[in-house]
Amino acid sequence: MTDVWADIASEFLHFYPRGRRLLAVAGADAERSREAADALSTALAAAGQQVIREHSADGEESDVRAVVTAFREDPKSDGILLLSGPATLLGERTRGMWNYAVWQLAGDEPPHTVAGSIVDVTDPAHPTRRFADYCALPASYGA
Repeated sequence: MTDVWADIASEFLHFYPRGRRLLAVAGADAERSREAADALSTALAAAGQQVIREHSADGEESDVRAVVTAFREDPKSDGILLLSGPATLLGERTRGMWNYAVWQLAGDEPPHTVAGSIVDVTDPAHPTRRFADYCALPASYGA
């Protein structure tokens, strides 16, 4: 079995190989998003990337924007800002700030079509990637 997080890290790095990059891991449960983002951060670091890990428990837009702005304006920051939090990270006003987004879910929770990757973490020790065709649905489906 392949490592879901290593696969997503590889995919992300294929599309965004260098520079300052913004990556979100969101879902209905902010704490699960933290755990998923920690696993993804480990995979990105194993791929030789500098990762700055942040977490937003409530996904408040002003707080998220402050974290992103600080990352963009810090002359010493390079690499990937990986921010985890609740579904609001992919809300209408914030979804466009990310280069890439991962949506984690468990059980029958609906996916979010804005995400580049959807990962089922019902069994956290064995996450699985979900692939679905949501072309006919609005971008806010599952939000």
